[in-house]
Amino acid sequence: MVEHDALPAVREAYDAAAPTYARLFSDSLRDSPLDRAILAAFAELAGGGGDGRVADVGCGPGHVTAHLNELGPVAFGVDASPAMIELARRAHPGLRFEVGSMAALDIADGVLGGVLSRWSVIHTPPRELPAVLSEFHRVLAPGGHLLIGFSATDGPAHLTQTFDHAVAPAHRWSPDHLAALLRESGLTEVARMTREPRPTDRRQFQEVQLLARKAESDPDR
Repeated sequence: MVEHDALPAVREAYDAAAPTYARLFSDSLRDSPLDRAILAAFAELAGGGGDGRVADVGCGPGHVTAHLNELGPVAFGVDASPAMIELARRAHPGLRFEVGSMAALDIADGVLGGVLSRWSVIHTPPRELPAVLSEFHRVLAPGGHLLIGFSATDGPAHLTQTFDHAVAPAHRWSPDHLAALLRESGLTEVARMTREPRPTDRRQFQEVQLLARKAESDPDR
């Protein structure tokens, strides 16, 4: 498994936090209609591309993977944390979950209709993110879609900012900067959803989800 320098510590932290994380977040989509809406749009777009499969990269305990699967695509989950994968398999025995690194996915070139990266890149050091985005591009079929979620920086002057995540050190991203990195990886932004923080949110950060698409005619293929 190819790993960035921070991954062993992040894996260990999420292994330790897995039961608590699953208890807190497994029902999180229930009270998030905007998240459900963009996931539905992503599922419709991604389900008809490639071989019809969608990879939920950084799937955690598998609740979003299961939600995607119910929307139509054949969804499967990948996570660096063995404890998270164990919980996902236990909660959703009919779905496929595997331990893996998003920097080196065990997936053939150009086959997936979609890749979901829902707040899974926040622990990736900024210097490593372009390689991860290139890996997402590699596994997507021509015309396939990526939906990537992350916390935004405070202003356009900040390309990245670190913050004190409850589990492991994490990074926020300028949406425009991340969109530019997507373009450099061969993925074109087609939509953007920004949610302002709610008064009850622990962190008063904007949450951003970028929907990007791989070209139908890919010069790398």
